[in-house]
Amino acid sequence: MTTTTITARSRGREAARPRGRAAWFVLPATALLLVFFFYPIATIVWRSFTEPDAGFGNYTALLHDGLSVKVLVRTLVTALIVASVTMVIAYPYAYAMTRVKPRTRGVLTVIVLLPFWTSLMARNFAWYMLEQRGGPIDRFLGMIGFDGVVLLGTVAGVTVAMVQVMLPFMVLPLYSAMEQIDRRLLDAAGSLGAPRWRAFARVYIPLSVPGMLSGFSLVFIMTLGFYITPALLGSPQNSLISQVIGERVSKLLDFGGAGALGTVLLGVTLLVLFIVSRFGGPAKALGGAVTHE
Repeated sequence: MTTTTITARSRGREAARPRGRAAWFVLPATALLLVFFFYPIATIVWRSFTEPDAGFGNYTALLHDGLSVKVLVRTLVTALIVASVTMVIAYPYAYAMTRVKPRTRGVLTVIVLLPFWTSLMARNFAWYMLEQRGGPIDRFLGMIGFDGVVLLGTVAGVTVAMVQVMLPFMVLPLYSAMEQIDRRLLDAAGSLGAPRWRAFARVYIPLSVPGMLSGFSLVFIMTLGFYITPALLGSPQNSLISQVIGERVSKLLDFGGAGALGTVLLGVTLLVLFIVSRFGGPAKALGGAVTHE
């Protein structure tokens, strides 16, 4: 056996030791996830197939129950609207954060993080006061000719409040992705004769697609399971799926049906994550823009 072979094996053993030690540090987090995350989810899925009877009865009931399907569609549409509106609002804000001076960027960052320092219940009750009949929004709309527009208890009122709550979760991923974009690429496009707007549309926006997808998927998934805002600002007639699950568990004791609804939400979440993982790469986004040039 040569000296080179012995040295290579010793280096391999030395490299394996830190990896083996690092595995022990992962064990507590893995155990925590298994006990408090995967086990409850597995229990919910199991009960959706076994209560009150074994089989697909709960899922068949969902398909034949017009109310559950209607609520599920309403929840998906609401989550889609919230994610889309937050993206439209957050994109120019995140872009401005990459263009201003460090001190101004710090102020903009504080503005984004400020909602995290305020209780979610306090923010929802603030929206309750704003959207109720005779509130500031109702009086303002009445001044410009729209009398009797009350957002409280409507899907629109819930959507407006959730856009404000979810906005930081869109700004931060967008800013993280935009901060890594090399602006010299825009200068290169300009040197090749592309106008600034065209260089921005063909180079900058495709490179920011990973941040857009990350923020969109995060807001969309969180909105699907949001409970507090729809419960406080919505109504039973316009309830979302989280409220229906809560009603089935707390009042009807229908754990199987509630588990089926939760499993459907889990499936939608996994589908969104799969789409993001497939199409979230900057190279794919930029390549697609070049292909369609």
